[in-house]
Amino acid sequence: MSVHTEEIVLLNAADEAIGTAPKLASHHRDTPYHLAFSCYAVAPDGRVLITRRALDKKTFPGVWTGSCCGHPAPGENLRDAVRRRLDTELGLAADALTSVLPGFRYRASAEDGTVEYERCPVVRATVTQVSPSPDPSEVEDAEWWTWAECLALAERPESSPWYRLQMAELAPLGEPLDWPDAGTGDLPPAISW
Repeated sequence: MSVHTEEIVLLNAADEAIGTAPKLASHHRDTPYHLAFSCYAVAPDGRVLITRRALDKKTFPGVWTGSCCGHPAPGENLRDAVRRRLDTELGLAADALTSVLPGFRYRASAEDGTVEYERCPVVRATVTQVSPSPDPSEVEDAEWWTWAECLALAERPESSPWYRLQMAELAPLGEPLDWPDAGTGDLPPAISW
């Protein structure tokens, strides 16, 4: 039986693609800088889908975070990557996608020493379908939270480090349905919109 190995896009300091590597084997104490994304699904009433990562995830298991995150495949544009992960992780389809924090990047270490080191544009997905079907290998829990609850989570240690950093940049933008389109000019050269 053949198993597909998911590849990540490796980046240089200028955020240009310099190659690929297997995703699972690349996440360790010296994880190379690579391309990723985070997505916040927002319902028509302004609530945000917050998820808890599966307890057996290799990196940051059991932490609460945004709706979904992932790694664009080599040659995949950002919109297609976000739509793919929304579907595979949560069984959701986006009505519209907005580039919110195209320049976001971070580096964080988990308790076990595993490092995440990512250029991680943040995207808002507006959705009308509000009954997710989480993939249990990816998502332990998925709940719709008010923006006030989302902001409060950023103050708690059970939230992911990237979530806390993103909230610091998203909070000044106001309510999630009001987040302005930041355009694509600050996206890394390694990916198109």
